[in-house]
This record gives sequence, C-alpha cells and structure tokens, in this order.
Amino acid sequence: RVVDERRNVLTSVRQKLAAAHQARQALESEYRLWGTLSEVANGRTGHRISLQRFVLGVLLDDVLIQASQRLTRMSRGRYQLVRREDPSKGNRASGLELDVADTYTGKQRPVATLSGGESFMAALALALGLSDVVQAYAGGIRLDTLFIDEGFGSLDQEALEQAIEVLCELQSSGRMIGIISHVSELKEQMPVRIDVAASRHGSTISIKGTISP
Repeated sequence: RVVDERRNVLTSVRQKLAAAHQARQALESEYRLWGTLSEVANGRTGHRISLQRFVLGVLLDDVLIQASQRLTRMSRGRYQLVRREDPSKGNRASGLELDVADTYTGKQRPVATLSGGESFMAALALALGLSDVVQAYAGGIRLDTLFIDEGFGSLDQEALEQAIEVLCELQSSGRMIGIISHVSELKEQMPVRIDVAASRHGSTISIKGTISP
C-alpha cells in the first residue's frame, strides 16, 4: 500500500514535469519571435542601430540629398554631406553621424573638421534641405518664411557670394528670407532691411527699402 502511494506521487510529479517542459518549450518558441524583434528594435544586433534611429536615418538621407546639392554649389563643388556608414565603437546612439565628402582629397572626414565658414555653409545647407524634405513629407504644406541668425561673418568673400546667391534664388521662388547679421556686405544685397541702432537711451529701428506688394 505504501508502495502504491509512493508510485502515485511519482507518477503525478512526472506528469507535472512533462507539462512544465511543454510550457517551457512554448515560451521559448514565443521568445524566439518576440525576443528577436525586441533585440532588433532596440539595436542589440548587427550595427546596434535601433528601429527608431533606422527610421530617422532614412529621413536624414533624404535631407542630405537636398542639402548636398546646395552645399556643393556654395563650396564650389568641393563638399557633400554623407551619413557615416561605419558605426561608432561603443556608441549606442550610432547611425546618425555625419561626415563630409571632400572631392579635393577624395576622402570622407568628420564634419567637426570643417572650418568656421565651412561649418556655417553646411549648417545652412542642412536647414534648407530639411525645409525641402518637410514640405515634401507634409502633403502640400509650404514653408514660406526662413530666418537665418548670423554666421555670415565667418565666410570669405567667395563663400559669402555663393550663400547669398542660393538665398536669392529661394527668395525669387516666392519665399521670404530673413537674415539677422552684422555683416555690412549683406546690407547692400538686401532690398528691404530693418536697421537696429543702439544708444545709451535705448535701441531704435528704421526700415530701409520698400516692401513689394
């Protein structure tokens, strides 16, 4: 009788173990699916780029295409902006780093190596490229006004002329371009401007030129 009870207990334990084993196999099968998706989405595989950064990278590529067209013109064909292909070592936030392709050397290098004037041209090109992409993705929404705050003082005469030429083209296409700058050369290029004069009694403004209807 004791032997029978012992056998029944062991049989019950064996059945529970078999059921637990089956449940574990089912969970492992489910984990292989969802776990893999989680690792990919959170950037724990391959180049360690998360799904969010991958999507942002695709959008950034569109911005860089538009930006590089303008930067190439402003730099007299020398520079293009590209997204870095090799992930940064130990950087969980890789995938969105920018390099500049230099046609003079035939190599790519970090954007941090650009001079002050070159950095401004790259930033301006990115801003204009982003504006183009936003309009394209927004389904008919148009960005008619663009304000640029300083930076022109870091450009040499040739680069300044190229930047102004690009901005004038944008203006002729119907956009209003506002420039905040202390560069005297720009005053002669702007058909309408607001001059701010500071004194010990406060600042005064004056409007130069005529706004076209």
